Amino acid sequence: MDSSKNNQAYPYRILIVAPSLDIMGGQAVQADLLYKNLQADGVEAGFVPHNPRPPGILYQLTKIKYVRTLVVSILYILKLIYHIPHYDIIHIFSASYMSFVLAPMPAILLARFFDKKIVLNYRSGECRDHLERHGKFAIPILKKADKIVTPSGYLVDEFADFGLKAESVFNLVDFSQFEYRPREKYEPRIIVARNLEKLYNIPTSIRAFQIVKEKYPDATLTVIGEGSAEVEIKELAATEHIADITFTGRVERREMGDLYNKHDIFLNSSDIDNMPVSFLEAYACGLAVVSTKAGGIPYICRHEEIGLLVELGDYRGLARCILRILDENGLGQRLTSTAQQECKKFAWTSVRQGWHKVYRELYHVKK
Repeated sequence: MDSSKNNQAYPYRILIVAPSLDIMGGQAVQADLLYKNLQADGVEAGFVPHNPRPPGILYQLTKIKYVRTLVVSILYILKLIYHIPHYDIIHIFSASYMSFVLAPMPAILLARFFDKKIVLNYRSGECRDHLERHGKFAIPILKKADKIVTPSGYLVDEFADFGLKAESVFNLVDFSQFEYRPREKYEPRIIVARNLEKLYNIPTSIRAFQIVKEKYPDATLTVIGEGSAEVEIKELAATEHIADITFTGRVERREMGDLYNKHDIFLNSSDIDNMPVSFLEAYACGLAVVSTKAGGIPYICRHEEIGLLVELGDYRGLARCILRILDENGLGQRLTSTAQQECKKFAWTSVRQGWHKVYRELYHVKK
């Protein structure tokens, strides 16, 4: 299909406002994938990062604490003022707490000032706590969006409890970067692929691994990412003298497929969560998934069908689930086979329909 036909099919112009890949995380990856796929469809799509990189001498100022926030915020608002008037629909990615104030809120208010249609793409598993603590301030801002869209039914339900209507469009996975590897036997090669932040409770994964290692001394654990809890997590591993844990630090997205395929079990012990893209990537690569039941995880990882789930903080339960996969013939194969089928929901060929429905409805209302 040539671009002129595409533009006839999708006449609306979409501005995506989201973190750039300078901040490696789920929002940035999802925004990048959506932007590229919309452009491939022939949509006139633009992008304004929450975290624009200042030019020249201004970049040097970002190395000063607090000054960085001021400089980046001013540049961000100037970019919004320049770009918003050129688009029909402003698609704003959103997290919670102070991030909501610094990034989505200015975009929402400016889009409303310029009389543009607004999609607020809220993606934080901390939604309930955010609205309970700051609802008097946040809810009036949220109501200025024409549509609130989340990646999961879990957040749709959370918003409903606060009288806010939301709908869901699934996360995207670029399956070209991941290769499914069937495993005849599952080895104790375990991977944790979440940022090293307190809400993901990596210490619980480490304690689970410690138990697994008692039975399987050759077990290995690879921990991907970086974050504010890094020192605490590494100190735990050192204090407990747990061998064979590798901390990789930040890993580029293009390298994740190879890392997944060097492991057999994906372990997650988060306390707060929504719909982690890393789960979908693990499914695509054939890893068996063991996790806590945090937030929206049961919506995409049905217990005993797609993965194995335990209560929050239950490191012994996580260890038992890992040992089941290692010891029970056929269990890992059954889980990963179902998980691979689940992946089809998250390809652009499926997700495209949801986003274009959202945009089409808003564009016709505007017209």
